[in-house]
Amino acid sequence: MWRRPYGAEKYRGGNMERRTFLITGTAALAACSSPGTTSTAQLPGTPRAGTAAGWEWVRAQFNLAPDYIHMSSFLISSYPRSVREEIERHRREIDQNPPLALKDGHSKSAQVTAVAAEYLGGTPEEVALTDSTTMGLALIYHGLPLRAGQELLTTVHDHYSHHESIRLAAGRVGAIVRKVALYDEPATASEDEIVDRLRRALRPQTRVVGLTWVHSSTGVKLPLRAVGAALAEHNAHRSDPEPVLLVVDGVHGFGVEDEAIVALGLDFFAAGTHKWILGPRGTGVIWGRNGRWSDLQPTIPAFQQELSAAWLQDHPPAGPTQASWVTPGGFKAFEHLWALPAAFAFHRQLGRAQVAQRIHQLNTQCKDGLAGMKHIRLHTPRDPRLSSGIICFEVDAMAPDAAVARLLQRRVVASASPYAKSYVRLAPSLVNSPADVDAALTAVRSLAHS
Repeated sequence: MWRRPYGAEKYRGGNMERRTFLITGTAALAACSSPGTTSTAQLPGTPRAGTAAGWEWVRAQFNLAPDYIHMSSFLISSYPRSVREEIERHRREIDQNPPLALKDGHSKSAQVTAVAAEYLGGTPEEVALTDSTTMGLALIYHGLPLRAGQELLTTVHDHYSHHESIRLAAGRVGAIVRKVALYDEPATASEDEIVDRLRRALRPQTRVVGLTWVHSSTGVKLPLRAVGAALAEHNAHRSDPEPVLLVVDGVHGFGVEDEAIVALGLDFFAAGTHKWILGPRGTGVIWGRNGRWSDLQPTIPAFQQELSAAWLQDHPPAGPTQASWVTPGGFKAFEHLWALPAAFAFHRQLGRAQVAQRIHQLNTQCKDGLAGMKHIRLHTPRDPRLSSGIICFEVDAMAPDAAVARLLQRRVVASASPYAKSYVRLAPSLVNSPADVDAALTAVRSLAHS
């Protein structure tokens, strides 16, 4: 018999709703601690993170259907209450008086950049705002000064959006695209194998390496620090004065892993913030290392004062490209963009270390359960150093789409990976409990008898 997820009745009462703190952009900044730390500051009415009551409170912040076990929240997230309320607050302001709401739009967007930079571990001058990971990758690759004959090296494990951004950018200038495998069997992949294969794949003409932090195709999490160190060593001995740049699609590690992005040895990092960050739909970020933004040519006009001033004076803007010049201009869903600080604040109030620990604990529980089933072949590494929040597996004698459909009949929302070799995916997240994982495992176990 189906059991309502824990805590749903207890924490959805009117008293808790009235006590829930409405996070404004200013409060979001205040709730954030210094880069790289794991603040556990609590908002009023929040049970202590890491306790059973605390995780019940977290689950109750989401308006997810209570009669399903949601194991695909990594695709696009439901909003926690604080994010919903911030979106609605900004929407009301815009609806009531659009011109006045937009009058200080630049300062509101600058505040979003500042909060995002703090979470990334960097500075506002290193961050551009986008609508998604796909947009971020396209802006990076199309902005790089690529030349005919230069090589963009990527892997067979990456997503369509990453591969297409590379292909389209390379095709404009006659650059070369090459894909390599960093492992053959994802379940037994190792850090040494991944780094060694990448190192051996580098060529004199390689200009860019495009990787994905957590592969949604297999669930493998790349050891980015080791990869970054290997590329730094390669560049130190490279005869070409132009270094090999490391561009990373980080969306499925961003909001899961307790890592300061600036410390990973990357050059550019793109991620949507409407997945694991739990931010408003249609929001994302690019982080670029200091000194690298000058390499990029903006693709979409940015709404920046210095750019419009140069236009009015009929001359190009002075100086090299800045991160803010890569942020696409145009009118958009400003209520979503301006509410993004509330999502970062939600992570900070829980504590980044606690968030990472919780997601890894639930995923370890799930992987251990799957590994013990004879009709299941687990493809994601069980080692949390090489995996994150996505678990990929096969069911004997059952196509992934069929398995996902059967799980849905049992109210478990799974997904099938959209790759040439497709797997069933479960992704335990902050909206889940250990009981949810057990129930999902029971549903997977029943597929043996289908």
